[in-house]
Amino acid sequence: MFFNSTPFAIFLPIVFVLYWFVFNRNKTSQNSLLIIASYFFYACWDWRFLFLLLFSTGLDYITGLKMYQVQTISQKKFWFWLSISINLGFLGFFKYYNFFVSSFADFVRNFGLTPHYATLQIILPVGISFYTFHGLSYVIDIYKNRITPEKNIIDYSLFVSYFPLLVAGPIERATHLLPQVKIQRRFNFKQAKESVYQILWGLIKKVVIADSCAQYANAIFDDYENMNTFSLILGAVYFAFQIYGDFSGYSDIALGTSKLFGINLLKNFDYPYFSRDIAEFWRRWHISLSSWFKDYLYIPLGGSKGGVWIKVRNTFIIFLVSGFWHGSNWTFIVWGFLNALYFLPLLLSNKNKLNTENIGKLSLRAGVKVFLQIIATFLLTSFAWIFFRSRSLSEAFGYIKRMLLNMKFDLQYLNIERYNYELLVLLLFFIFVEWIHRYKKEPFTGKYSYTKVVIGILVLILFGVYTEYKSFIYFQF
Repeated sequence: MFFNSTPFAIFLPIVFVLYWFVFNRNKTSQNSLLIIASYFFYACWDWRFLFLLLFSTGLDYITGLKMYQVQTISQKKFWFWLSISINLGFLGFFKYYNFFVSSFADFVRNFGLTPHYATLQIILPVGISFYTFHGLSYVIDIYKNRITPEKNIIDYSLFVSYFPLLVAGPIERATHLLPQVKIQRRFNFKQAKESVYQILWGLIKKVVIADSCAQYANAIFDDYENMNTFSLILGAVYFAFQIYGDFSGYSDIALGTSKLFGINLLKNFDYPYFSRDIAEFWRRWHISLSSWFKDYLYIPLGGSKGGVWIKVRNTFIIFLVSGFWHGSNWTFIVWGFLNALYFLPLLLSNKNKLNTENIGKLSLRAGVKVFLQIIATFLLTSFAWIFFRSRSLSEAFGYIKRMLLNMKFDLQYLNIERYNYELLVLLLFFIFVEWIHRYKKEPFTGKYSYTKVVIGILVLILFGVYTEYKSFIYFQF
């Protein structure tokens, strides 16, 4: 069930009405309804993997209680590592088994051997990376004595399986979500109105921006060998806006949907393409994942404390693991490695925490400098996205080689495909809208909000006529 589909447009109002007008007696009733709705939502993808979600939920719930009840450190460690091993074991099997087998076979072939191996036709359970990380953070926080275990199985189950964030995040923390789950929510019309605005803006990002860019990005990447330099640069830019519109659009819909039920989720995007350097970009892009790796991997490894070697080592570990988290392909690992290289000069010069505030009002001179910094950061990011988008390393390097060596800048692709110029105008308008609203959660609030909503709905209807329901990119992770 996609957020941008007719079934979800039917599902959400039904749950909303039941939640506020039938199951509104107490928080247990509200939570029970949300759990039923969440399991139904997940079962619509593939009901067989619902049992895996239930097992993961039960494992971490019991582990949390056991770690709190045991008398010795060794017993606590036993339960902790049991949960970690099983969770990562399931994640590794479903997501990385074929990758490891194939990579090992390729390595052995370098020595003249002919390995006999078998890959499996494994279906990746949707959302497994996200709900696994929910459980891991919960177990780790209990082990580190940051929180006490949740005894109410209904509340904990909702924390893990809450449908707005179940399949593609944001990756929540028990310290943020569980306190909201444990209280009864009261309907707030102002909050509900803001929720609708945020959902609408998320749908526009997905349907109007991401899905439109996807058609052109796919056409260029699929035929890169016949494209000139300008067309290939255009393809990378189209994909940059595709993945941003797709994933941040999903996050906006998720946050808005959750807010309809009185529950606030973690902010996942903060206008990342207005970043002035790579460090700022990663503070604004997929914030819940970046902060998760920072808290549960980077800092335990020593963070930026210690000598230069420790800083460099930890930086590469965090980016390589982030790349590997995204998928079982060397392209993601190279993408992570490239971002680590981008980040390294800032880290070594102690400039990685310079741009922590939003861009305010700028003088002409400062504005030119900031504009150039934003463009440079966006181009570096778009270049790295080539690896993320490519199906293999050979395709990625082939794309880049053609882009760097062809050196022809005529308007080849713009003249081939219909509505190319219109799409560029649309992207410029989208950038302008985000820029003037960069201090807000989404652009539909404030003056003339109802007029903006009407225009937004008309735009969605217009573009929806020409597009099919497309899955969100991050569902595959």
